[in-house]
Amino acid sequence: MQLCSSDTLSKICLTGLMKVLYIAQEIYPYLPESEISKICRELPQATQEAGREIRTFMPRYGCVNERRNQLHEVIRLSGMNLIIDDTDHQLIIKVASLQAARMQVYFIDNDEYFHRKAVVADSEGNEFSDNDDRAIFFARGVLETVRKLRWKPDIIHCHGWMSAVVPVFVKHAYNEDPFFSESKIIYSLYDNAYNVPFHAHFADKILMDGMEKSSVAEVSENGSFENLNKLAIANSDGVVQGSPDILPELVEYTKKTKKLFLPYQTAENYVLSCNQFYDEVLKG
Repeated sequence: MQLCSSDTLSKICLTGLMKVLYIAQEIYPYLPESEISKICRELPQATQEAGREIRTFMPRYGCVNERRNQLHEVIRLSGMNLIIDDTDHQLIIKVASLQAARMQVYFIDNDEYFHRKAVVADSEGNEFSDNDDRAIFFARGVLETVRKLRWKPDIIHCHGWMSAVVPVFVKHAYNEDPFFSESKIIYSLYDNAYNVPFHAHFADKILMDGMEKSSVAEVSENGSFENLNKLAIANSDGVVQGSPDILPELVEYTKKTKKLFLPYQTAENYVLSCNQFYDEVLKG
């Protein structure tokens, strides 16, 4: 799948400069090629080549080969502790460069959450029981690192359920932060469901100072894949259909919330359509 061409890039250039933060569950070649990893590899590059400023983040799963991919720790950004479910967890930031794309990728790392040699399930397909905590840590880790970078994104584009709590944090915990107060959130829906709902007190784990329980109402009963995506949709400014087949309930919920919606796009149209959607969302 080739998402971009020189003609597409020239059309994007006409739509104006902006800063776009990509928060990705997977990026190729750090993980095997998949729908999400391919998009999150090519879309940021094309957006950058069109003249827009980007930052890209993903988790540093244990199966990401640090030596082969030349990851190194960014000491000035690391060292912060994040409290998840009343326990301190050290935030470690690493970075690598995709030389062919002239693009850097930041990795959110933690010894407890991301050093196991798998992504979200073990070799027998058993999903990790702390995937909810890992998602919260990843989301907060990205936002705190962006603050340390002193970089103010116009658009935050989230890909995959591992990024699904980012929108509620931006809208309810970081809404007065000068780096995020004017940011617009876009969430891409994918057909990458997990099967085991998150813990019953998942909603309470999300809450930070200044957040009300009503802000996480969508997951108050359980943290199912459908409910987690509804939480992301409810707190986003725009929604993108990233997979050709997604839960019909999520499409209906998006329509019900009257969020700006970009239907599924073919590879030929994807980059241009997304960047035009960024402009539409930014204008409100």
